Amino acid sequence: MPESELDSQVNRYLEELRRANASPHTLDAYAADLRQFVEYFTPPGGGPPAPGDFDYWMVREWLGGLYKQKLSAVTLRRKLAAVRSLFRFLAREGAVAHNIARLVRTPKAPKTLPNVPTAEQTNAFLDAVPGVERPHPARDLAIFEMLYGCGLRVSELAGLNLQDLDRSERWVRVRGKGKKQRQVPYGSKAAAALERYLEERGPKKGQDAVFLNHRGGRLTDRGIRAILKLYVTLLGADASIHPHSFRHAYATHLLADGADLRAIQELLGHARLSTTQKYTQLSLTELLATYDKTHPRA
Repeated sequence: MPESELDSQVNRYLEELRRANASPHTLDAYAADLRQFVEYFTPPGGGPPAPGDFDYWMVREWLGGLYKQKLSAVTLRRKLAAVRSLFRFLAREGAVAHNIARLVRTPKAPKTLPNVPTAEQTNAFLDAVPGVERPHPARDLAIFEMLYGCGLRVSELAGLNLQDLDRSERWVRVRGKGKKQRQVPYGSKAAAALERYLEERGPKKGQDAVFLNHRGGRLTDRGIRAILKLYVTLLGADASIHPHSFRHAYATHLLADGADLRAIQELLGHARLSTTQKYTQLSLTELLATYDKTHPRA
């Protein structure tokens, strides 16, 4: 069956995202969500409607079908965001009159706070890493120290190149979301782990990625997640720990020790202060828990 007009426009939109340097994770998620959207409106043996034939009620019907699958509100919001983004692109290109998906109400997501390891738990985990028998212990420790020492997203860590490191001044250039760059300092523990790893890594002709896999290629987001999961299992640590846990811990521990919220916003690369403000909630939650446990009249 020849490619439908909707399929063609989806492919054009995904190509636009690639040219805009969207992260591989975003590309994979949006591609999967939009394929499912097309499939929902594709009858057996036929093709989906043309983009211009869609209206508000069709998108709302599709969202209602997702509700019946008992998907989480977070997943529903992401899928709707993908469809809205597609129709915004189509409106800009003149393929549709306006973005009809923008009119569909966004599902409310419960306000949940992430599980954040304490400073003691984080330090205990990092201190235990060198004792684990693994093929590349220096690399693995450097990964964890940089995640916690810089508050990096896992994609940002995977994307680091040697030229992004200022090893004498202990600064790293980070390429974040939307092509934005920022400079982030790292501390003595991360510096020591990084230097040990880079000495072991040595020069690799034609490869400037900082963190390499066992084949000498760039270590991917998925590879870093798998490495951390293995250490969590071997060390009997909290099973909920994932790479982003170190980013949460970085921000929460800085705030707890008196760092300015706007400084933390810059270090994390958040576009909006409201995104960073969730860490004040975390600190207050911890404060209340401490009060309840320790105050004689609590």
